[in-house]
Amino acid sequence: MNHAIPQLIPHTAGTQPPGFTLPAGSCDAHIHIYDHRFPSVGDPARVLAQGTVADYRRLQQRLGCSRTVIVTPTVYGTDNRVTLDAIAQLGPADARGVAVLHPDVDDAMLARLHAGGVRGIRFTLFDPATAVTDVSMVAPLAERIAPMGWHVQLHWRADQIVAHQALVASLRCPIVFDHFARLPHAQGTAHPAFGIVTRLLQAGRAWVKLSAPYLDDPAESAAHDSRQAIAADWAARVPQRLVWGSDWPHPTEKIVKPDDAALLDRLARWLPDEALRRRVLVDNPAALYGFGPVAA
Repeated sequence: MNHAIPQLIPHTAGTQPPGFTLPAGSCDAHIHIYDHRFPSVGDPARVLAQGTVADYRRLQQRLGCSRTVIVTPTVYGTDNRVTLDAIAQLGPADARGVAVLHPDVDDAMLARLHAGGVRGIRFTLFDPATAVTDVSMVAPLAERIAPMGWHVQLHWRADQIVAHQALVASLRCPIVFDHFARLPHAQGTAHPAFGIVTRLLQAGRAWVKLSAPYLDDPAESAAHDSRQAIAADWAARVPQRLVWGSDWPHPTEKIVKPDDAALLDRLARWLPDEALRRRVLVDNPAALYGFGPVAA
């Protein structure tokens, strides 16, 4: 199978690229749900409108993904009720959750989260202004969730991965590197963080997740697309450790928001053949998040 850097497949906006379909049981492994029924931390304006489960179902139908992983938005702090509610609405057989926790979480809450479909915890250090966790929380929480079979999801910058590589290497639970294509490249040379991630992937201890595009400035579009293609090509070298998520309803703090139709563009580029699509969208999420067999 040739995993050279994929080229753009032109297509009409709002339609699937020619010959591109998603296999049955495909999983969108990263979305956020916003629901005003649940109290937010800080500015309530950060609870997005049109970010409910009902709103997401429309995109889900468009993409053709029947399985979903909901990640608790930082606007809810360490209150994961919005995620448990979304799992219940989407169906426990087809939805999983990634929670944001504080080390003082009690065993009863961990058991409730597990029973409700949560299978991982997330540490968001990328943007200190919105982070509700810090690096000191990683080790104690990782020790508590390891026996439960959960994973640790790290939304970290490349320099943070390098600075805390000893901590990352010490974790006993699986590690998911979030928004992987955001790790920078300089003049075609991968950042040292890629070496750290590579070793963990090759040891079968980590996963990487590609997500919808982040653009801090319209002028960065071309460079961003190049980084995305490089990251996708590199990650495809270990295809059994890669998952994908739309990051719906997309980053709210960025200047440019990707159109939902653009998601299929990127999937067509990142996953250029049917076997790779099934591996990344069906088999890998089933292994990482514990989904059952795809119904015939």
